[in-house]
Amino acid sequence: MKIDILTIFPEYFDGPLKCGLLGKAVDKGLLEIKITDIRAFTPDGKVDDRPFGGGSGMILKAEPVYRAAMSVMTDGAEVIMLCPSGERFAQERALFLSGQEHIILINGRYEGIDERAAEALGVRKISIGDFVLSGGEAASMVVIEAVSRLIPEFMGNPGSLDEESFIDGYIEYPQYTRPAEFMGMMVPEILLSGNHGEIEKYRKSKKRKVKV
Repeated sequence: MKIDILTIFPEYFDGPLKCGLLGKAVDKGLLEIKITDIRAFTPDGKVDDRPFGGGSGMILKAEPVYRAAMSVMTDGAEVIMLCPSGERFAQERALFLSGQEHIILINGRYEGIDERAAEALGVRKISIGDFVLSGGEAASMVVIEAVSRLIPEFMGNPGSLDEESFIDGYIEYPQYTRPAEFMGMMVPEILLSGNHGEIEKYRKSKKRKVKV
């Protein structure tokens, strides 16, 4: 899978893309991630201006965003703009995106992006929740983390995905590890029994239905 990230702060991604399984996936070639600086598509590095109609803050201009996107565009690419007005990101969307060959993530800043960029590019708008961030970069990392772990060979143990939260419409059951006792709290006895059939029943009983 190829992922292109469009941002005015490329340095934001210096650390997260090199950590854990995500970093290993990049090293192994399972993921190709490229970061494009939107500022490079302006003559003077200025990417924002005041909003028409007045109002506080600044707006990212349509032209540099459009040009940056077109510089990495491929046929069939899924173009996503991270913004509060988008559809709520959920596991179902992550599953869909994991089957795409090329994803382009456009990260807004300031008070948002000139709407004409979204219209010209035919973007899919995505929001990760009803709260305000300073920019789309953190939201992009959420999307990348959720999508990449669904790619074949990304997880060391493929079976891990089968029991994860949201996969079957339920929140995963509580998990425990050694020691068996911590501050007077014991691991449920059934998990120490070695009876895999009863353990499976116990775990199913502890799952919670996802709230919509």
